[in-house]
Amino acid sequence: MTNPFLNLTYETALENLGDDYYDRVPAAEFPQHLLRFRNDRLLSQLGLNPEAVADDDFIEAFGLFEGVRPFLALRYHGYQFGEYNPFLGDGRGFLYGQVRGTDGDLYDLGTKGSGRTPYSRTADGRLTLKGGVREVLAAEALHQLGVKTSRCLSLIETGEALWRGDEPSPTRSSVMVRWSRSHIRFGTFERLHYIQRPDLVTKLLDHAIAVYYPTIDPQAPDKYAQFYAELVRRVAELAAQWMVAGFCHGVLNTDNMSIAGESFDYGPYAFIPTYDPHFTAAYFDYSGLYCYENQPGICRLNLERLQVPLKMAMKSEDLESGIAQFEPHYIAAYRQLMVRNLGFETLSQADENELLYQTILLLKKTQVGYHQFFAELAQGFSDRWRQDASLILRDASFPVAEWEKWCKLYHALLNQIAEDEMGDVRDRLHARNPQTALLRPVIESVWNPIAQEDNWQPFEDLLTVIWNRD
Repeated sequence: MTNPFLNLTYETALENLGDDYYDRVPAAEFPQHLLRFRNDRLLSQLGLNPEAVADDDFIEAFGLFEGVRPFLALRYHGYQFGEYNPFLGDGRGFLYGQVRGTDGDLYDLGTKGSGRTPYSRTADGRLTLKGGVREVLAAEALHQLGVKTSRCLSLIETGEALWRGDEPSPTRSSVMVRWSRSHIRFGTFERLHYIQRPDLVTKLLDHAIAVYYPTIDPQAPDKYAQFYAELVRRVAELAAQWMVAGFCHGVLNTDNMSIAGESFDYGPYAFIPTYDPHFTAAYFDYSGLYCYENQPGICRLNLERLQVPLKMAMKSEDLESGIAQFEPHYIAAYRQLMVRNLGFETLSQADENELLYQTILLLKKTQVGYHQFFAELAQGFSDRWRQDASLILRDASFPVAEWEKWCKLYHALLNQIAEDEMGDVRDRLHARNPQTALLRPVIESVWNPIAQEDNWQPFEDLLTVIWNRD
């Protein structure tokens, strides 16, 4: 075979666990295969030269599904909006294969929209093209913002007409291939508790430690305690990354929480337009359970729910010791990331407290665009701000009258660093604060040309902006 994807060395780490964790499934056949997105930036992590990979290689491997190992639909349960659901599982996707990246880590290639499985129930197992476009954009934007996230390797339009209640229908269909650290979810363990299989919990824990937590000694008597403590840290830091990025996932069910502590599965997500703690991304989240400000608390709650199956293999005191560190990890990560977004590396405790308090207070009070503020801070930054506080944000497009106290504080902090460190402040501001935010109107501005004219240029242009941080 000459197709580079079909010549990769696929590993069977999860498959080797046995079929207690998955079902083998066939892929659907589709009437059309049009490659709409290929992520050449991921190909190098597979050890592939993008110039040596043709568009037809993507279609053959990820559209026609020929010549590849059996596909696995993973089994899991989950808490969905607070209610336990034992009827879940991969309903429109499967684990396509596991490959070793050039960094030595094992990665999953998982599909979304590839057809019905034993867990599809009444659904059609398909992904709308708009849903695929939105996930491509979310993953790339979050990656550029420093969020630990899955990414999309490819998106293929498949030529079927789908009916959805949340999109003008009929709408177009697609298959997406997701690149992620793991598709094992909190809900994977919850299912094992539901069927009362402590042996399978232990087996899956050992697998997770071996593959995703290699710094833990698999022979250590406290290896499970170490695992849970590290997972708590990863999830706390992930929640902080979302909050600083102004990102609202929208559906933080336990089946959408990765055991590797990675963000994935982007459905009704949204980036907040202004600092609104109650902003809700999912139109069906009527109570605001998964609103922006609730995300850290929901992540902690999901970690507590995970304790139920983990108690089949761990001591309660080890679980309580681990979860007790969630808030310290979250606060430390949030403060560090916000301070960097504001251009600084380290500040005294008192200065950090005051800067973050004043920044959030004014963002909330003035309702200036959340991303706009940071973008204009980066765009307008000048060495002269160190000499004259009145110059700070003077050319911003939003009113700055109420920002006088903040500008004086920022001026004072700039004067606490050496003059030759101003360039470092500028570099941090530009590195962390893109000029284009992936707000809902921006997404619609690239989707409408696709839907109306099959014009993909605005989508490609937006990706270029995201990648280049113009």
